[in-house]
Amino acid sequence: MQDIRIAVVTMNARINDTAGNLEKVAGWVEKASAQQAGLICFPELNLTGYHSGESIISCAQPVPGPASGFVAELSRKYNITILAGLAEIDDQGRLYATHLAIRPDGATGIYRKTHLGPPERDLFTPGDVVPLFSESGLRYGIQLCYDAHFPELSTRMALAGADAIFFPHASPRSSPEQKIDSWMRHLPARAFDNGLFIIACNPCGDNGGGLSFPGVAVVIGPSGNIICSYAGTDEQMLITDLTAADLDAVRCHPMRYFLPHRRTDLLETP
Repeated sequence: MQDIRIAVVTMNARINDTAGNLEKVAGWVEKASAQQAGLICFPELNLTGYHSGESIISCAQPVPGPASGFVAELSRKYNITILAGLAEIDDQGRLYATHLAIRPDGATGIYRKTHLGPPERDLFTPGDVVPLFSESGLRYGIQLCYDAHFPELSTRMALAGADAIFFPHASPRSSPEQKIDSWMRHLPARAFDNGLFIIACNPCGDNGGGLSFPGVAVVIGPSGNIICSYAGTDEQMLITDLTAADLDAVRCHPMRYFLPHRRTDLLETP
């Protein structure tokens, strides 16, 4: 990989206020660009707001559509890749929890949440593709919230060549301190076991639909160490550099990089 500066945002995303959410995104993108970030990541469904009830249907948009088009124009204007999420509805009326990876050249990658939480399963359709994306020499995957609890998904991305995985969340309830304590039970393991960077963020505050979110963000290095974090009640942006040196310190060490030594003959599904 090549070194890259990234931004991670804990944004308040209101349901039924896509225009207001897009205005906030524009402000954060401008600030991240001013600090020379090459990529900015927002929480799950930050463009439409998150909800697992039927009220989310009225916010859903196709891709391409008005919201994705607005984000694409921001990406071009500020020369920054934007990872942003929305409730996506396809031409057959299926609803997906989708995260976009939009580059300044107009290329739009799509990740549809593959592991739906129990409250989401009667409403959303699970995705069935596990793509990787690229930006400035960084190969990365995206997972959404509940996806993080299935370690095989991260290993699959690592084996496919990922240097980092972004985990946009929409995880309500509990305090910011309780939420980051919860994340620390599994997110460092995804980094440590697979030798890659983990970047996660959550919305913050009341979403106008009966849900309240603790503002939490964290960047974890390939050795499982916390590079930077935030746990609070306000919107916040972390800026940090993901470096090839940090990745190489693990992947070039004979005892710290585990993936090449997997017993695939034992671990493959019978």
